Amino acid sequence: MKRSISALTLAAAGAAGAAPAFAADLKVTYDVPRIPVAEYHAPYVVVWIENTATGEAAGTLSLRFRPNHEKWLKDMRQWWRKAGRAQGADLAGVTGPTRAPGVQDMTFSGAKSPLKELKPGQYSLVVEAAREGGGHESVRVPFTWGRAGRPATAKGAAELGVVTVAVK
Repeated sequence: MKRSISALTLAAAGAAGAAPAFAADLKVTYDVPRIPVAEYHAPYVVVWIENTATGEAAGTLSLRFRPNHEKWLKDMRQWWRKAGRAQGADLAGVTGPTRAPGVQDMTFSGAKSPLKELKPGQYSLVVEAAREGGGHESVRVPFTWGRAGRPATAKGAAELGVVTVAVK
């Protein structure tokens, strides 16, 4: 009996060694400031990851827009060119309605797509906002996937406030 328990323990230890050495969550916080205009519309907001070395989109994490207004997604120009137009129906799991101004907190599991496909390395979290009758802005926050570290922040000028990303 002891021999089989030892064999199982060694097999489990070997399997654990073969598993990825890093599994984490990505915590994202961004602020949508209330802009004092006569007719305010909440912005469409997309949160995505870009590979710093190649500049290519590594995955879309969240997309906030008004239902049945897909034709306006191309107003988030950077994301649309790099990922949006190619994703089509793949966006179903990451979409939701626009949100009122204020701080938005999200945590994305490293065990779920697209984070599960990320190889350790340098990336940028990109938050891009476009508002009907308003402006357009994107904020990039560099981070390292593959090791937990201090949160990184960047600040927008008008459509977005502070954006923070932390690997946990």
